[in-house]
Amino acid sequence: MKIQKYNKKMIALIMALSVSVLALAGCGGRDNQIVPLPIPEPIIVNESEPEEIDILEQEPEPQDFSPENMLNGIPIIGVRETKDGLYQSYLTGAWKDVEVAKRRPMALVMPNNSAALPKYGISRADIIFEAPVEGRITRLVAFFEDYDDLDHLGPARSARDYHVYEAIGKRAFFAHWGLAVPYSADLINSDKVDNVSVTLSGISRGADEAFKRIPRAGYAREFTGYLDVAGYKKAITRLGYDPNYPGDFIPQFIFAAEGTRVEYSDYPAATIVRPGGTSANSGGFGNARASFEYNENENLYYRFQFGGRHIDEMNDAQLKVANVVLQYAHGEVRDANDYLAFGVHGEGKAQIFTNGRVIEGTWRRFGGDLTPAKFYDENDNEIIFNQGKTWICLIWNTYAEFVEWE
Repeated sequence: MKIQKYNKKMIALIMALSVSVLALAGCGGRDNQIVPLPIPEPIIVNESEPEEIDILEQEPEPQDFSPENMLNGIPIIGVRETKDGLYQSYLTGAWKDVEVAKRRPMALVMPNNSAALPKYGISRADIIFEAPVEGRITRLVAFFEDYDDLDHLGPARSARDYHVYEAIGKRAFFAHWGLAVPYSADLINSDKVDNVSVTLSGISRGADEAFKRIPRAGYAREFTGYLDVAGYKKAITRLGYDPNYPGDFIPQFIFAAEGTRVEYSDYPAATIVRPGGTSANSGGFGNARASFEYNENENLYYRFQFGGRHIDEMNDAQLKVANVVLQYAHGEVRDANDYLAFGVHGEGKAQIFTNGRVIEGTWRRFGGDLTPAKFYDENDNEIIFNQGKTWICLIWNTYAEFVEWE
């Protein structure tokens, strides 16, 4: 919208027309009297041609509160649309470049035992899935969608089948260095998985260009293998994988709409979460002594483990997320090597921590491998997550008694 300014010639014309209107008004009867329009007050600037100025105030863009963008009376990210080259991430809800937000994420298996720390680039992960492995430590699957400016990520470690299932459900490319051949090779080599792996025994399609060694003084060789970002991109192209989400993709989380924060004020406060508690136990999280501490000024949970901050070697940043999920599952010891199995399909107990509150609920995954676990409250309503990063801890039912929060 523009405002028009007037010069003296235009003012003279307006006044002449107004006089003509007044003259016509005097010619008719009272019933046909023409009421003259008011003469606009002129804004005299100079004798130059009229100039235009912009109105700075603009009408705010209305929010879309159509049914598909509402859930239980709360505005959510429902139908996504591209705006100014941006698109809302399926992993966090944040606006990102459309090419980044619409491409399938990378799922990289990373170690979490103390001998491997710190990890490089981990603070850039959008979702972290943490689960116990043999030796009763935890291992991470970090999901990245925004990594183009990075050279490498890692270290990279070997896969277990429940790691693979987590990646499949999010339609991610599964990147790892090694595997438990008896229990995960068939799955990794199946057409369900777009696999990116070093060539080794048990892998039918290798992608050696996606990995490299980076020497680390004082570290075992197993903790010197990293994912090379440029090589990873080349491998995706060479292997012929579709880089974008398929049409039947189901996002794992429903996020609150932009400018909306779900308070969950009717639920108990929970500002410290300890997935493995404080007592010695063999549930994986007991080894890491992991905890999440809520910062109410930022509405984020800061991650601690092994008696200190959980940091990224790249920038010394402490890991922090908007949502923490404890997903309880049945677990078994498979063999004398202590390889573990977890039931990540079906349903189970869940606790969701967001905005400093805890929601006691459930998780369900009945749609097959290509669907993710979804989370529900005690009334069977799907939980609305606050926008931001999420950390999922897979809790072995046998060790559920050690979980603490306050």
